[in-house]
Amino acid sequence: MLGGKVVIGLAEKVNIRYDRGKKKVIAKIDTGATKSSIDTNLAAELKLGPVIKSKLVKSAHGSKLRPIIEAEIELAGKKIKSEFTLADRAHMKYRILIGQNILKDGFLINPTK
Repeated sequence: MLGGKVVIGLAEKVNIRYDRGKKKVIAKIDTGATKSSIDTNLAAELKLGPVIKSKLVKSAHGSKLRPIIEAEIELAGKKIKSEFTLADRAHMKYRILIGQNILKDGFLINPTK
């Protein structure tokens, strides 16, 4: 805790809540991402959804229209309900990416943590 903000590292354990409980996943903390993202297959496996809208997302791979769902996670002891874009993250190390829409909720990032 620093000035009322929770200090987190570049990768953090998060619990994703779904109808049958919660699943622990390591998430990548990304201050450059405006919106948080979850792997499409993980969302399907946990039956997250429904899709509430779509958003044009710019990434290193170009612009893509991505579906958006609302999900509840626990990060560093805080419960947060937020929007997540669905993306194919199967080829990536982390199945969840935490972006600015969650980080602005009182988190500080310490890269050495």
